[in-house]
Amino acid sequence: MTENRTMPAVAFRRSLPVDDPESLLDVELPVPQPGPHDLLVRVEAVAVNPVDYKVRQNSDPGGEPKVLGWDAAGTVVAVGDEVELFEVGDEVYYAGAIDRPGANSRFHVVDERIVGHKPATLSFTEAAALPLTALTAWEGLFERLGLRGDALGQTGTLLVTAAAGGVGSIVVQLARALTGLTVIGTASRPETVEFARRMGAHHVVDHRGPLAKQLAEVAPGGVDHVFSTAGTDRNLAAYAEALTPFGQIVAIDDHDSLDIGVLKPKSISFHWELMFTHSLFRTPQQVNQHRILDRVARLVDAGVVTTTANRDLGPVNAANLREAHRILESGTAIGKITLTGF
Repeated sequence: MTENRTMPAVAFRRSLPVDDPESLLDVELPVPQPGPHDLLVRVEAVAVNPVDYKVRQNSDPGGEPKVLGWDAAGTVVAVGDEVELFEVGDEVYYAGAIDRPGANSRFHVVDERIVGHKPATLSFTEAAALPLTALTAWEGLFERLGLRGDALGQTGTLLVTAAAGGVGSIVVQLARALTGLTVIGTASRPETVEFARRMGAHHVVDHRGPLAKQLAEVAPGGVDHVFSTAGTDRNLAAYAEALTPFGQIVAIDDHDSLDIGVLKPKSISFHWELMFTHSLFRTPQQVNQHRILDRVARLVDAGVVTTTANRDLGPVNAANLREAHRILESGTAIGKITLTGF
C-alpha cells in the first residue's frame, strides 16, 4: 500500500477550449482507496483518446477537479478485499470506466474485472496505447458483428474507416490475425495510407473521395462487414450501396440521428459499440474485458499484434495533455498518443 496521502494529477474544472491554459490544470489530489473489487495502480503511462476531449468539451464539473484519461498501464500497489484476479506487484493495463475518475493521476483505482495483465514484451508506454482500442475493436468484430476469432478460413470483405486511427489500426490487425477476411482500410494522406498498410490492410481507399465507387473497384463482389470508426453519417449511403444483402455495420462514432432507412432494402444490420457499456451498467459479463485484454496480451507477446503507440509527448502534466488534446481535435493523429511518467 502506498504511504502517499496526496498525488499529482491533471484535471479540468470548467469546459474550455484546448488553447486556454486553464482547460487542463496540474492539481494535487488525495490518493484514492480501493473498493472491494478494485486495484490501486501506480500509473506509469497513459494514452489519450477522443473520449478525453469530448468529455472535456461537453461536461461541466462545476469548479471541482475532474480527472480524464481512459487508457493506462502501471503496477498494482494495493487490492480490495474481494480481488481474485491480481496481486500486489502485478503489471497491468486497462481502459477504466467512464463514470469513475480517469487515470491521469499518479495513483488510480479500477475494477479488476476490466483490467488485463500487461503484455510482457511491451513497455508501460507501449502497453498504455492498447486497452481502449483493443477492447473496442474486439467487441465490435467478435461480439457486435459476430465474427469468429478463430476462423482463418472465414471469407468475406471487411471495410475499416480511418484505418490508421487508434481503433481502426487495431481492427485491421485483429481481423488479419484472427480471420480470413479481406481487409479494406480508408485513409487520405500518404503517411496514413502507409500506416494502414503496415497494420495489415490488403487495400486502402481514400475516404475523401467517392467511397462506393472505390469500393466497387477493389471489392467488385461487395463488402460484407463495415467497422465505421468515423464519418458514419456522411458515409451511410455509400455503405448501403457497397454492402452485400444482409451485410452488417458496427459504428463507434457519435451522432444525434442517422438516416438508417437506406439500409432496409438489403436488410443490413446496424450495431453500436461502446466499450464502456459493461462498466456503466455493471453487467455480469464485464469480466469478459479482463479476458479480452489477457488474450490481446498473449497475441502481442506472440508477435501477432503490435502496439499502435506512435508518439510520446513526455510526462503526464497539463501542458503535455493539452497538446495531446489539440492533436486529437485536429483529426491528424496516427495511431496513439502516449504520455510517460510524472
